[in-house]
Amino acid sequence: MAKVYLGYKKGLRVEEGHPWVYSNEIEKIDGDYEAGDIVEVYNFKGRFIGKGYINPKSQITVRIMTRNKDEEINEDFFRKRIETAYEYRKKTIETTCCRVVFGEADFLPALIVDKYGDYLVIQTLALGIDKWKDTIVKVLNEVINPKGIYERNDVPVRELEGLSQVKGFLSAPFDTTVETSENGVKFFVDIAEGQKTGYFLDQKENRASLKDIVKGADVLDCFCHTGSFSLHAGYYGAKSVLGIDVSEHAVEFARRNAQLNNLSDVCKFEAHNAFDVLHKWAKEGKRYDVVILDPPAFTKSRSAIEGALRGYKEINLRGMKLLKPGGFLITCSCSHYMYPELFMQVIMDAARDAKKTIRQIEYRTQAKDHPVLWNSGETLYLKFLILQVI
Repeated sequence: MAKVYLGYKKGLRVEEGHPWVYSNEIEKIDGDYEAGDIVEVYNFKGRFIGKGYINPKSQITVRIMTRNKDEEINEDFFRKRIETAYEYRKKTIETTCCRVVFGEADFLPALIVDKYGDYLVIQTLALGIDKWKDTIVKVLNEVINPKGIYERNDVPVRELEGLSQVKGFLSAPFDTTVETSENGVKFFVDIAEGQKTGYFLDQKENRASLKDIVKGADVLDCFCHTGSFSLHAGYYGAKSVLGIDVSEHAVEFARRNAQLNNLSDVCKFEAHNAFDVLHKWAKEGKRYDVVILDPPAFTKSRSAIEGALRGYKEINLRGMKLLKPGGFLITCSCSHYMYPELFMQVIMDAARDAKKTIRQIEYRTQAKDHPVLWNSGETLYLKFLILQVI
């Protein structure tokens, strides 16, 4: 097994538990290896740090899988890790639909496993974990016994690892429009064509937090995707809900989901670009009791933060202007680099420009099936705020 040695004063956060070793932290590599092989990692003094898979083509050259030198990376290793991850979910969250494996936070770097009813969707986002895909599928069948497994590896990040983008069945074919439920709300998931793995599971508990503030309310849900927040609002007693999304595909699925829950009279959906229509609607005098803003990530790197700040400020300012006095703004960011303090400052700036006073009702992060590994800050990415706007 090849040995990777870190440079002097390099990789200190790796020694403290972070699973990523960057290429510029490596002093030398002793021994032969192929991309995707398991290697041992040592600090500059020769002290063992951990074992993980290596890919010299990637900026993240090594991803640590275990800190135990005697632990073998084999089928039994994956079985123990996946069993542990699934048992954790069963203890902490309702598992009809949930994230079963959340990559680094479950000590299986670059592996995502999502469960929708009786079906699983997986992503193997790095070369080292992709080499174990057949083993992972075998273990998932043994541990969870799903009716089918589908891979959604049609993501650009795989190309950074020298991998192609692929998607398809890892089991016998099945209908990829899957019906499942969350918090009592039923919905269809398009696991083959929907965004990510078909649905955004990380807001599960946040959607449930709408329960009290949406009763009898007129609700506007921006960036509604397939209607998850909208449907929860309708389910919890909203008087009217309008969900908007730029994707016609998402809007059509949202309408199907409303019909599935007998909420078509309450929950309406239209295809719009939120940035285009919110300013127009505010000028026209439209007002709502609750405005929900759950946009896609505006930045996926530090270099794009400035543009993201403008986007978040603009959308929050427009959302505030559409609220009735004393109404509620539910605003989110799923950009890791939009740190909590920065996100709150942007919202404060938006409130100042909108000449509004805001009161925080609740601050939340991602659902329990997306646990935060404190040693790896990247695992904390979702910010969710309920604010009263006066």
